[in-house]
Amino acid sequence: MIQQIQYYNKLEKFLNSTLQSHQVVHIKLSYNKIDEIGSQGLGSALSNCTNLQNLILDLNENQIGDIGASSLGSGLANCTNLSNLVLALNGNQIGDTGAQSLGFDIANFTNLINLTIDLWGNQIGAIGAQGLGSGLANCINLTNLALSLRENQIGDTGALGLGSGLANCTNLSNLKLNICENQIGDKGASELSSSLANCTNLSNLALFLFENQIGATGAQGLGSGLGNCANLSNLTLNLCGMQIGDEGASKLGSGLANCTNLSNLTLQLEVNQIGAIGVSGLFCCLANCTNLSNLTLNLWGNQIVDESASGLDFSLVNYAKLLSLDLNLRQNQFICFDLRYFQLQK
Repeated sequence: MIQQIQYYNKLEKFLNSTLQSHQVVHIKLSYNKIDEIGSQGLGSALSNCTNLQNLILDLNENQIGDIGASSLGSGLANCTNLSNLVLALNGNQIGDTGAQSLGFDIANFTNLINLTIDLWGNQIGAIGAQGLGSGLANCINLTNLALSLRENQIGDTGALGLGSGLANCTNLSNLKLNICENQIGDKGASELSSSLANCTNLSNLALFLFENQIGATGAQGLGSGLGNCANLSNLTLNLCGMQIGDEGASKLGSGLANCTNLSNLTLQLEVNQIGAIGVSGLFCCLANCTNLSNLTLNLWGNQIVDESASGLDFSLVNYAKLLSLDLNLRQNQFICFDLRYFQLQK
């Protein structure tokens, strides 16, 4: 039997509805100037939705703050039948306290299968990220997770806390993690990827790390950690706008070479001070991903010159199963690759 979706774009309308009857609810209240008082009322109402199974709650760009986030989490904690949850709280200044409270309450969602949390631009630091990680560690039935913490300040310690929590989510098969612009360095990137190796069922991963402080050591750590994710078949990795250089590009490729089940790979390495040696090393290593059928490489804004062409020619010959190559070299120096030269055979 198909469950009827209840839609609400007015807070008062939802508060006055028959709360215990709800099973599938979409609440869209973004840009509504909802403050902590409004959030407390909403949280109280949600606590009565004891039959709720699927919820989309969009509160982007309001003013709920840490108290409001805590109230929402407390209310949702009573919805023990939730299996699908989308929680959008971008731009709400919830801070560490609010993120910790959410993490504490998320720990009660043991029946969750699909979870999306958007916390972009919320002044969350390491403590808040650790709290979220601790909560996620209890969501042992999670299969699909999308978590965005872009434009916060979680740093290396926060990245480690998130990774430690995700390591317990052993049923995860699909993970999208956006932690761009978070002051994460080599240590945080390396430890996060090492933790993900414990997600033994992970087959689809999108990891966005651009505009952090990751260099060659961090790129090597990422490669090594992700190389242990034995069941990965689809990987998107965004490392643009950093300083991994030739060494980092080569060692990243060396680690990813262990992902022998990869079928689709997208690497975004724009503006990373990568030159001819790095491109050659990367291409040579990725040829060991023997099941690779679709490869996208974004390398514009680096320092690639003509000398790398011979290395690229040699490397592509070894991509036996490659069906599609999308190579973006825009804004590099003196590029003269003729991709028509390559005969990519099944």
